[in-house]
Amino acid sequence: MHVARDYNDQQVVHAITTEQDIDEAIQFIYREYYGLLENYVRNNSGDEDDAADVIQEAIVAFIEMVKKEKYRGQASVKSFLYTLTRNLWISELRKRKSTTRRHEVYEDARDDVEPDVSEHLAYKEKQALIVALLDQLGSTCRKILELFYYQSLSIKEILEYLPQYTNEQVIRNKKYKCLKELISNVKSSPTIIENLKTMSRYVEY
Repeated sequence: MHVARDYNDQQVVHAITTEQDIDEAIQFIYREYYGLLENYVRNNSGDEDDAADVIQEAIVAFIEMVKKEKYRGQASVKSFLYTLTRNLWISELRKRKSTTRRHEVYEDARDDVEPDVSEHLAYKEKQALIVALLDQLGSTCRKILELFYYQSLSIKEILEYLPQYTNEQVIRNKKYKCLKELISNVKSSPTIIENLKTMSRYVEY
């Protein structure tokens, strides 16, 4: 019988950096912090599906930041994921034209790790702008990312455009894989990197 392993912050970072036991480390992150992050989203005008999307994106962003050495341990993994999730959800609420008062309350709650997080989130938003340039992506990936990022459709709404998929979880998993492929393509393609140079000072070359 397999016993789930616990990780401290240093072990999580090491697992992601070296890609040794990375799957177990990510499983630990989901197991340990998902409830906290889900409660934040659901307590701030979100639902279960909103939480699943935002948390998935936050964890992908965290993994990328660790690999780029943008996470320097100035805050715990728990606090850092909370900040990522909060910023992503604030951004989503803005897209949905939430009230100015709600944004002001959230802005007042910022902490010391915000600069790196905000910078990274700005980079992620710039990535969405060049989805159309990524010819390496298959048509299904391209469609899912365009519907989600350009048209701001929910996973449930995207399912209506892709009848070949049976349920929302399948779409959610596919979006996760597509996002990883997008990030990989951006890092490996000099042509796309040149386009990004004009968009964001955050990209490293």
